[in-house]
Amino acid sequence: MTETTIFQKIIDGEIPCEKLHEDDFCIAFNDISAQAPIHYLVIPKKPIVSLCECAEKDADLLGHLLFVGSKIAKSKNLNNWRTVINTGKESGQTVFHLHIHFLAGRKMTWPPG
Repeated sequence: MTETTIFQKIIDGEIPCEKLHEDDFCIAFNDISAQAPIHYLVIPKKPIVSLCECAEKDADLLGHLLFVGSKIAKSKNLNNWRTVINTGKESGQTVFHLHIHFLAGRKMTWPPG
């Protein structure tokens, strides 16, 4: 049996979060380890480990996650933000439940690290 991730516990209501959005498919909330003045996550309610685990049937869900993140950015009057999806341990993924980072509020550098 696999360990329940912190994100699944947030989805299940076991761990509180500062929700920015919730619908039948996803939840968005502020990142507790913010790397920028504005840093929030959008995660699917469907337990997908990473982009490597996605199937073609997940295409609409993936688009929805990006749309929700963009909608939140616009509600914060943002015109510039960085969108990050870490896929796998070597990329920096630490929670193995697909999630999209949205970062803004400071100048971003490239390459990121």
